[in-house]
Amino acid sequence: MSGHTMTSTRAEAVGTFTGRASRRSSLALSRAAQELDLKRGEFDLAVRLGRVRTILDEGGGGRRVTYAEIDRVRAEQGFPEALRERVETVGTRDGAALLGVTPGRFTRLARLGLVVPVNWYVNRYRAVVWLYLAEELRQFASAPENARLLTGRTPEGLRGQLEAGVDLRPRNWRGRHFGFELRQAEDPWAKAAVVASLLDPVQTAEIVRDPYERGHLDRLRPARRGQPAPDSPAAPIAARIMTAQDSDEIDWLRAELAQALIEARRHRPAPRPTPGPPDAQLTVPARSPAPCGEAVGVPGSAPLDQASAMRPEPTRPRGMLGWIRRRDT
Repeated sequence: MSGHTMTSTRAEAVGTFTGRASRRSSLALSRAAQELDLKRGEFDLAVRLGRVRTILDEGGGGRRVTYAEIDRVRAEQGFPEALRERVETVGTRDGAALLGVTPGRFTRLARLGLVVPVNWYVNRYRAVVWLYLAEELRQFASAPENARLLTGRTPEGLRGQLEAGVDLRPRNWRGRHFGFELRQAEDPWAKAAVVASLLDPVQTAEIVRDPYERGHLDRLRPARRGQPAPDSPAAPIAARIMTAQDSDEIDWLRAELAQALIEARRHRPAPRPTPGPPDAQLTVPARSPAPCGEAVGVPGSAPLDQASAMRPEPTRPRGMLGWIRRRDT
């Protein structure tokens, strides 16, 4: 699309709509990525890092980007190269090269939480590949206080942690993920769903005892782009990374969920099924008893014997009973 056409479309949209951005004054995420000359993975990371701001789609279709935000980002100095540099990610080997250390030392620094992953994926060998922001690694390498960590022996205290098997990469990633999702949450129930998404379902059920509230939180659970399918071999690996493991982390999240639940209930109750109106009682006209030995019938139909006629008609479940039989258990 030419610059003149784009400007004209934006001016028309701004002149037509006021208040919250609508579909005609905003772009879908895939289109916004194209406008900013980013690959979709780069764009998603730019959103997570707050480099590109999104808004909630009024029509319930997820999130979108306003034309004003596209213009703001494009007007930044050095666009688009500077934006790409801010969202560039590297793996262990390239990260080690940026720090000027061996891949082994880089992995030890990451396990100790001194460099924090921003993303991850499970490769075809079912190994977790951690990704790091190149910009953050450059800053780490240039900080004078980190020089002793890049050369010579690892300090004694840190060596002890490594020997004990410490690996803070999953927990540190969860921390970043939690912060991003919390910023995107639109209301107290969505915030509570973010907290619950990091807990094991058993832990969540102990805090959220109402099944309708648990179901509502599950529907609001944030989805991660690129997450393995539930039945894939990588799913258990992903679940371990995305679920709190350490006791202190679990305790903290449980306390956060309990508080978030109080605020969500105060905001509004969780949706529940509405029982239908009770069925109207059927009025059956009284029949005169048939003479003994005489058949009872309906005009135009075959005669019925007296025993059949005197059997009570089956009744339909009414009101609450009917709803209970139909409700979702």
